[in-house]
Amino acid sequence: MRTAALFIAASILTFIAGCESAQTQITLQDQINSLTKENVNLKSQLVSTQAKNEQLNQQVQTLSDLPSNVRLENLYDLQKVKFGRYTNIYDKDKDGKKESLIVYLRPIDDHDDTIKASAAVDVQLWDINKQDAPAMLGKWHISSAELKKLWFATVITINYKLTFDISEKVSDYKHPLLVKVTFTDYLSGKVFKEQKIIKPLD
Repeated sequence: MRTAALFIAASILTFIAGCESAQTQITLQDQINSLTKENVNLKSQLVSTQAKNEQLNQQVQTLSDLPSNVRLENLYDLQKVKFGRYTNIYDKDKDGKKESLIVYLRPIDDHDDTIKASAAVDVQLWDINKQDAPAMLGKWHISSAELKKLWFATVITINYKLTFDISEKVSDYKHPLLVKVTFTDYLSGKVFKEQKIIKPLD
């Protein structure tokens, strides 16, 4: 009887040890798989970083080889920024209420061509008829990264198209408003300030 009990106990211990050994093997395999995957990702990141460094080195070399009389701002020479003629407030969702301020901007170079200048833009909307309350109805900032996504080209015109929600800023668009824009060109450092009176279209 005692021998049988010892045999059973030994069997149980052997079974438990086997389970622990299998579990350890599974855990080790998971770790190996995880490390292998991480190694692949690191190699991929290294290749990407090396490619970017090579590109930057080529850019530095290109700029270094430019003649001494060629200045960086001469790569394009931004001269002015114009409002597009359709800059105004619109009813975009056709619900009878004009809730979207759309500002069209054209950066123009020394050849009178519209160019996709890299810049930050600040926009303000003013109620020039208010006297007893703050005249500025709203203001917005568009970063250079955001602005490059807003390039808008049609058969008729090419410009930046900036859209702002003014549903909580303008309750009744029945008289002229003033749009002010500050356009800061990142290449030349030039700052252009323009303003435009907009009027209800109907």
